[in-house]
Amino acid sequence: MKHWLLTYTLAPDYLERRAALRAEHLALAQGAAERGQLLLGGATYEAGAAPAEALLLFAGEDASTAEAFARSDPYVAQGLVTRWSVREWATVAGKWSAGAGS
Repeated sequence: MKHWLLTYTLAPDYLERRAALRAEHLALAQGAAERGQLLLGGATYEAGAAPAEALLLFAGEDASTAEAFARSDPYVAQGLVTRWSVREWATVAGKWSAGAGS
């Protein structure tokens, strides 16, 4: 199993605008987690600053699941995410790593 890191760049007014879309976004994330596609997700913070980025870790054979998630995410559709990208993450340590159990 490969890992894919979906990176979101958040709009400057993300915190002010997310409340209206948060339930729909979290339902999408929870569904992906229940299917075993999304392992972890959340915003990153600098001390004393609003979040500027979010990271979501997906498992799958290719990037398509992470890409489909971003395309269907209301945060992306409504401009709370100004840019997103998916990169393969070659994980080598930890219980969820690609090499675990090998």
